[in-house]
Amino acid sequence: MKLEFLANSIYWAIVISLASYVFGDVLKRKFKIAVMNPILISVALTSVFLLATGSDYSQYKANSSLLSWLLTPATICLAIPLYEQLSVLKKNGLAIIVGIASGVLTSFLCILALALLFSLGHSEYVTLLPKSITTAIGIGLSEQNGGHVSITAVVIIMSGIVGNVASPFVLKILKITDPVAKGVAIGTSSHAIGTAKALEMGKVEGAVSSLCIVVAGIMTVIEVLLVRTII
Repeated sequence: MKLEFLANSIYWAIVISLASYVFGDVLKRKFKIAVMNPILISVALTSVFLLATGSDYSQYKANSSLLSWLLTPATICLAIPLYEQLSVLKKNGLAIIVGIASGVLTSFLCILALALLFSLGHSEYVTLLPKSITTAIGIGLSEQNGGHVSITAVVIIMSGIVGNVASPFVLKILKITDPVAKGVAIGTSSHAIGTAKALEMGKVEGAVSSLCIVVAGIMTVIEVLLVRTII
């Protein structure tokens, strides 16, 4: 049954979003299981709530726009760990840049291979291409090149959640112990959401991952421009 007061309030979407995230964070702290990711739980609970109440997603999106607006300044705040670990970044600058370039190129080739395998068109290809970069850059890149923005947003969020949840296991299986290597892997593949996990691992991991968000985003934009020019 649709609840009319939800559509008329400018605060309900924010309250529901924050409440579901806090609930997910409580579960994560209590059970200490990687799959108990606050963002994943928040998305699931909010989706269930919208379906159960018959609420319109477009109205929810409009009412929660304040949270979306806060995404950019929150990402900028990642400059703090960058500044604190500046000496480490300078010392490993070349390795970090090469690692980011390798990750961006790998992502590009994987998306291209999938596009060819499933006979996807240009719009679908551009939609998936920004999957590993921050939402602030990825959505604009998709929109400007004819992609489906709403799908791009979902793909970016899911990439971040998967990186946040799976990165500890992947790093352990591959026996990657160097903090710089961890930061490059997480930041290049799963942007800000993954960086949250990198910050939990350590200050160096968080700083390197924060740097990767920016550099990987810029490299992806340049990559798209080059491909569009050549093709």
